[in-house]
Amino acid sequence: MRVLAACASACVGVVVAGCATTTSAPGSPTAAPPAPPINLQGFPPAYREGFGDGCATARGAERRDLARLGSDGNYRTGWQDGMAQCRTR
Repeated sequence: MRVLAACASACVGVVVAGCATTTSAPGSPTAAPPAPPINLQGFPPAYREGFGDGCATARGAERRDLARLGSDGNYRTGWQDGMAQCRTR
């Protein structure tokens, strides 16, 4: 009976461990920003990237490309819009 209980416990442990996920640290450069809460199809890629970074910043991840904020109007506008949209949610 103890052997059966030990096997059952081991099986449950393996199943639970298989459901675990691994993620990068929120501030690391390899971590993808969370998906924006709205559909951004039809917007330029720079705007969408800025929106995602602005939204991530509003949620506490501090993501922004300072060079693009100063030089790319689409990125800057997207960042500002993402920050405003996600701050209220």
